[in-house]
Amino acid sequence: MNIIRGELVENRIVIWNIEDSRALFKEGFYGKPLGISKPKNADFQAPLILDLIEGFYLIKIGRLKVYKAGSNKELSLNTVEKICSKEYVNFKEKLLVYEELRKAGYIVTPGIKFGCDFAVYEYGPGIDHAPYLIEVVKPNYKISATGIILSGRLATTVRKQFIMAISDVKKGKVKFLSFDWWRA
Repeated sequence: MNIIRGELVENRIVIWNIEDSRALFKEGFYGKPLGISKPKNADFQAPLILDLIEGFYLIKIGRLKVYKAGSNKELSLNTVEKICSKEYVNFKEKLLVYEELRKAGYIVTPGIKFGCDFAVYEYGPGIDHAPYLIEVVKPNYKISATGIILSGRLATTVRKQFIMAISDVKKGKVKFLSFDWWRA
């Protein structure tokens, strides 16, 4: 497996090489092909756009090298981590959850359109619908009854299961707490 080259453009990482874009997408539904909202396979002719958290993960596992836009200056893992920490609230907690879910074989995408941290697929976007919505919290997080109801109602409306991922960076562990809602 070759190491793929990405370019940091604002707060995204772009894979300009089409063959590399296809390979990375096919490997684990990483990123989104530019201009294609729901690709069903890796047969596309477009650059791949990665979110910073998945780009960081791919750098960490040795699959990706990231360069400053328009240059040959490679960005270190530490530099990309600093950028991620500025872009994401509780980046380390979210990364730990992202890594746990990826290791378990799930496809993890940004959950922003659902008002949560991650949407999680069993098979992949365009193949199945994400059955889970993940909200990442720290161990000392206090959620109100109203917060649980709001999250649960949203998840139920879009036919997904709401899951809180309690991310303990100090212990390197994540606990998942799911909420089920029934309709009468």
